[in-house]
Amino acid sequence: MGCGRVGSELAARLESGEHSVSVIDKNPTAFRMLRYQFKGKKIEGYGFDEDILREAGIERAEAFAAVSSGDNSNIVAARLAREKFEVPLVVARIYDPRRAEIYQRLGIPTVATVKWTTDQVMRVLIPDQIASDWRDPNAEIALITLILPDEWAGWKVEELEAEGHRRVVAVTRTGHARIVGPHSVLQEGDQVHLAVDEDGLLELRPRVLAARRESRDQSDEPREAHR
Repeated sequence: MGCGRVGSELAARLESGEHSVSVIDKNPTAFRMLRYQFKGKKIEGYGFDEDILREAGIERAEAFAAVSSGDNSNIVAARLAREKFEVPLVVARIYDPRRAEIYQRLGIPTVATVKWTTDQVMRVLIPDQIASDWRDPNAEIALITLILPDEWAGWKVEELEAEGHRRVVAVTRTGHARIVGPHSVLQEGDQVHLAVDEDGLLELRPRVLAARRESRDQSDEPREAHR
């Protein structure tokens, strides 16, 4: 549901994977976003209308994505697909991050676009920020990306891990992500992707902040001496 930039791209990718696709949008001109060779159904109407969903083939659907520009429309349509039509895989795009957390707890996977984008920008603007890429509905486990403090260059991966609480999943270096082992050596500029629980994150955050402060203090010393 929704044939904007996200919906049209999803339709193209799914169809290229040999899936059959139906696209619903209340605005018929939105279908111009679809690729010229799109072969699926184009249904004009509201994605939370049961008759429209049936016309799109919801009763045979294996998955449903609500990616219109309206939070309320997306969540109503997603709940309808999941609860009435029992579609196995349902996801909704939600702009309001507070709502997204609520719906996650109701068992409806959501993509909070504003929060995700904000986290990515904050990660670049303020490296002290430890932003989550994903968090489970109960907020017990998170996937985070840490820009390695310069002082930690030369550390082994195992020095960032804590048994049962924190595990390094991968490292992105010079634009390329790779799986690493416990004895892999980290380098300056690495982005380290970790799976953490709350205890693991609480223990890691002050270590990162302390490393950043130490780096700033050291960088200030030459300027003070010069003055």
